[in-house]
Amino acid sequence: MVLSLGYSTNTEGETEMMNGNWGASGGWMIVGGAMMLAFWAVVFWAVVSFVRRPTETGTRTRTAEEILAERFARGDLDADEFQQRRQALQAH
Repeated sequence: MVLSLGYSTNTEGETEMMNGNWGASGGWMIVGGAMMLAFWAVVFWAVVSFVRRPTETGTRTRTAEEILAERFARGDLDADEFQQRRQALQAH
């Protein structure tokens, strides 16, 4: 009984793989590996881009005068303090 491990002997007596030699399949293995790496890189980039995407309201920053006006509207500042701070902002 002969135990076959996936190798065969050619007419010159040299042992080779049953499914061809390593030279022909090795190139496609490298290309396939590169394609798989590129695929996962694109998936990773898409997920990161989606997670870090700015929201509609987060794209515009408020100015110091707008924040000051909001504080005045909430009652955090009285009219005199609001005027003083607004003048200080406009002076700089």
